[in-house]
Amino acid sequence: MQLKVENLKVSYGNIKALHGISFTVDQGEILTIIGANGAGKSTTLRAISRMVPSESGSVLEFNNENILKYSADKVVSKLGISHVPEGRRIFGNLTVTENLDLACFARKDRGQIEKDKKWVFDLFTRLEERKDQLAGTLSGGEQQMLAVGRAYMSGHKIMLLDEPSMGLAPLLMLDMFKALKEINKQGTTILLVEQNARLALKFAQRGYVIENGSLVLEGPAEQLLDDPQVKKAYLGA
Repeated sequence: MQLKVENLKVSYGNIKALHGISFTVDQGEILTIIGANGAGKSTTLRAISRMVPSESGSVLEFNNENILKYSADKVVSKLGISHVPEGRRIFGNLTVTENLDLACFARKDRGQIEKDKKWVFDLFTRLEERKDQLAGTLSGGEQQMLAVGRAYMSGHKIMLLDEPSMGLAPLLMLDMFKALKEINKQGTTILLVEQNARLALKFAQRGYVIENGSLVLEGPAEQLLDDPQVKKAYLGA
């Protein structure tokens, strides 16, 4: 396994957000966590990337390294875990190219950086067309492309994706998931949290269902698509 999450507990004040969830992600895998708003999906990703503190007894390991020893910036620069947060959070006052360059602040492999940037521009041709444009003036779909491209540039061992389909038109949504498939083919492991359960389960190989901070179902994505409980709660069937 590449990522191990065991007994992960997170609280916001007196509110328990995660009640000791456990799961693993294998190298090169696409795994999704689905659930309703407020179920704990985003908190799970934030805990892995050290954006929120985990409670005592929580275990987070990446390639057998204890994630909890690292600060949020070192999770990216030392471990190679990138995070595309909900709402994109790009730097709107910087150009597309400057956003991509900023993601490489800790990298020393200059030659590979240029190759990675070219690959991102080949994947998202609209970003190349707008490479000198301020990121804040891009459309929502273009900003999501930039957020994913920036995460790839920061180090592409594993990518945590938080609601990448949010706010996208259906065609752009499909294009985004095709691009993510290409990123995965390059060897990047993907952990996706997504409210669009049908899209997520068609994209992933395995999935988990989270409810009220606890994992309640798991299995191959195709199996979850056919599960009566998942159909009723998340697929509108």
